[in-house]
Amino acid sequence: MALIIPQRYKQKLLPETTEVAIKTIKDTFQEKLAGALNLRRVTAPLFVLAGTGINDDLNGVEPPVSFSIQAMGDRKAEVVHSLAKWKRMKLGAYDIAPGYGLYTDMNAIRTSEELDNLHSLYVDQWDWEQAIRPADRNLDYLKSTVRKIYSAVKETERLIYKLFPHITPALPDEITFIHSQQLLDEYPGLTPREREAKAAEKYGAIFLIGIGAPLSDGEPHDGRAPDYDDWISPNGEGYTGLNGDIILWSNVLNAPFELSSMGIRVSPESLSRQLDVRGCPERAGYKFHKSLLAGELPASIGGGIGQSRLCMFLLQKAHIGEVQASIWPEDQVAECAEAGINLL
Repeated sequence: MALIIPQRYKQKLLPETTEVAIKTIKDTFQEKLAGALNLRRVTAPLFVLAGTGINDDLNGVEPPVSFSIQAMGDRKAEVVHSLAKWKRMKLGAYDIAPGYGLYTDMNAIRTSEELDNLHSLYVDQWDWEQAIRPADRNLDYLKSTVRKIYSAVKETERLIYKLFPHITPALPDEITFIHSQQLLDEYPGLTPREREAKAAEKYGAIFLIGIGAPLSDGEPHDGRAPDYDDWISPNGEGYTGLNGDIILWSNVLNAPFELSSMGIRVSPESLSRQLDVRGCPERAGYKFHKSLLAGELPASIGGGIGQSRLCMFLLQKAHIGEVQASIWPEDQVAECAEAGINLL
C-alpha cells in the first residue's frame, strides 16, 4: 500500500481533542468487546523466549526484534509479533470455561512493515481469545462472533457521533460475509488487494473468509501462519476455512481498511495438516505445538483488533500516525504535513 494523500483533507478534531477521543474509543470499545464475548482482562508479555514456538511468525518471513538476556546465560528473547498462541495457553492455564475468555493489550514492534497510512513500526491491538466447545468449531460460530465484534464497533461509532456530531457514522448496519474464493471467481483478473477493494467499497464492511489456504489459482489470498488459525478444509482440499479478516471501506482514503484478523484456532489434526502444507513439520517439536498435539490446550477462537486503526477509522483520520506516536520517514512526514496531516 503506497502512501495515500487525500485531496482537500481536513482534520475533524484538533490534536488535543483527538487525544480525549482516543481514550474514549479505547475505554468504550474494550468494555463493549468484553461484554459481548464474555472476556476478562489479563496482563500480557512484551517478549517471549525464542525457540518455544509461542511467538507468532505472521507470514513466516518477518524477523522479530530479539535480544539476549544476560541474567539467563544469554538466552534469546523475542518481542512478540502477536499473542495468538500465548492466549490459548493462558485459557488452559486458567481453566476458562467454553463461552468465556480473555483479552489484553498487545504491543509489538514490526520492523518489516512498509510504512504508510495503515502500517506502523508500532503495533497496538486488543488481543482476545475465547474458549469454545469442539462442536463450536464451525463457520456459524465464527460468523456469530464476528457480528458481536462488529456490533461493538458500531456502538462505539454511535458514541463518537454523539460526542462529536460533525463526525457522522460511515459504517453499514450489517457486515457482509464473503469467501476469498468467491472474490477470485468474481474478479479473476485482479490482485487480492484489488479484489478486497471492490468488495469493501460495494458493501462498506466485509468479513473475508479463508485467509492462508491456496485458492483455485494455486495462491492464497494472503499469508497466514500454519499454527494458530484453521484455514484448510478437513480433507486438505477445497476452500472452507475457519478464519478471516474484518475489512472496512475508508471514505477518507477511498481504500479498504483492515481492522482485524481472527479465526477459530487449529485443532491437533488441522495443525498437522497445515504444518505439512507449509513445509515446516519440525515445528511439532516446539513447546506450544507439543502441548496442542497432545490435546492439552482447549479449543478456542481468537484474534487481534487494531487499537490505533479503530481510532483512526472512527475519527476519520488519514494516517495512523495521527493517533499514535511512532517513527516515520522524513519525506513521509513532510508530505503529510504539507497536506494538513500532522503526525504525532
